[in-house]
Amino acid sequence: MAVMTVVPEYRPMVVDDLDDMPDDGHRYELIDGVLIVSPAPGNTHQGMLGTLHVVLRQACPSHLRVRLAPFDVTLAGDTRVQPDILVAAQAALVERGLFGPPLLAVEILSPSTRHYDRGMKFLRYAAAGIPSYWILDPVDVRLTVWELVDGEYVEVASVDADEHWTATAPFEVTICPVELFD
Repeated sequence: MAVMTVVPEYRPMVVDDLDDMPDDGHRYELIDGVLIVSPAPGNTHQGMLGTLHVVLRQACPSHLRVRLAPFDVTLAGDTRVQPDILVAAQAALVERGLFGPPLLAVEILSPSTRHYDRGMKFLRYAAAGIPSYWILDPVDVRLTVWELVDGEYVEVASVDADEHWTATAPFEVTICPVELFD
């Protein structure tokens, strides 16, 4: 059975509009009123996501939590995103997600999201004040890490496939991109 959703025609979308989106396996995100629809991630993406989740969970201190997409992060009335992985204070989480910036947002590039993760999301995450942003590229097998300095992201690490890198924020954890393949 086909589900039809009406998108507002004469105004930018707001986060409340996302509640009317169908449960059809797509990821619906809203960035500055612009609807972004992505297909379900592929096998490599999901394998890396699961492995990275385990690595982060094992290192995560008790006052923080690691969450996987789909998990709503509302950054403004016209912006709700679903980072592949996020880290937030336990006290900041509610049943419907997170209202405000997480401490860390991680995106794993897919053919359908590569442009948004490096462009719109990069800029929006910085504007929202997310202190750390990681992009994991399964094709180039590289982790790129940015930290917020004076409201702009500064690249602090570019980790090749077989290199080990130790993050200090939001907590200490060592990552090796090639070891994240499932």
